[in-house]
Amino acid sequence: MGNADLRQLAALSDVAWDEVAGSVVAVDAHNWLYRYLTTTVKWTNEAVYTTTEGEEVANLVGVVQGLPKFFEHDLTPVFVFDGGVTELKDAEISERRAQRERAEERLAEAEARGDAIEAARLEARTQRLTDVILETTRELLARLDVPVVDAPAEGEAQAAYMARRGDVDYAGSEDYDTLLFGAPLTLRQLTSKGQPELMDLDATLDRHGLSLEQLIDVAILCGTDFNPGVDGVGPKTALRAVTEHGDLWDAIEAEGWQVPNADRVRDLFRDPPVTDDYAVDSDIDPDVAAAREYVIEEWGVDADEVDRGFTRIEEALVQTGLDRWT
Repeated sequence: MGNADLRQLAALSDVAWDEVAGSVVAVDAHNWLYRYLTTTVKWTNEAVYTTTEGEEVANLVGVVQGLPKFFEHDLTPVFVFDGGVTELKDAEISERRAQRERAEERLAEAEARGDAIEAARLEARTQRLTDVILETTRELLARLDVPVVDAPAEGEAQAAYMARRGDVDYAGSEDYDTLLFGAPLTLRQLTSKGQPELMDLDATLDRHGLSLEQLIDVAILCGTDFNPGVDGVGPKTALRAVTEHGDLWDAIEAEGWQVPNADRVRDLFRDPPVTDDYAVDSDIDPDVAAAREYVIEEWGVDADEVDRGFTRIEEALVQTGLDRWT
């Protein structure tokens, strides 16, 4: 289901930072990191985040600029990294690769004609989470004492599982799949300015008179990251069909639709690969000096680009510590 489709169904509301202060949020690391990576690349001179060996580590700038938001609002992030990719997602990955290749071709053309604005926009579209980006992100998070969890498959599924178990207060993602994976509450817009957005599973189900299983069926008919859906079927039509016929199978039979791999996609959302092998420690003690040395000295990132972020982290830790003490 496209983001626009599921957004039409989801129960969403703005929530003040004060209302979520003191909480723990399991963040879909790849989703969060990619957004900061593309933003950094789009708006920052590449010399700032490119090493003398030509390795791009814009992610380090993004992490240092993005983490203060959590600390300033007394939120403990737990970053959940993707594991293996299910073969059902192969089609989406292939399409993303094709889009990136097309963007790379257009980027070369923009650079050749000296169109700096278009080149910057397209440069952001060509980004991917390389092994170096993932490794250096983990190393930086370790120095900042931010908990990390390795999912066996989808990070969003693991984050939702941790929220269902009550080990964290919220899942955190800019996408909507946490809803289908059963996260009771999801915080969105953690990479945006302003207040976060709360996505409430129970309120969503109550609004439409659905069970979670039926919501998954509606999503499958519209299309998800794991299947293309039925051509021409949007959320209203899918909702009507599932409500009228009861479930996915009866809706497919009654409407004469074809949904390849529907059973496998349904099982993936209902029973995704997750792990209990994790620990959540909300009492974190970042070593900002070590993190600063890692980013600036070891990886050669321009100090001017990250000094403010590190200062905000230090100030936030002092302030939240005082608030808790008082």
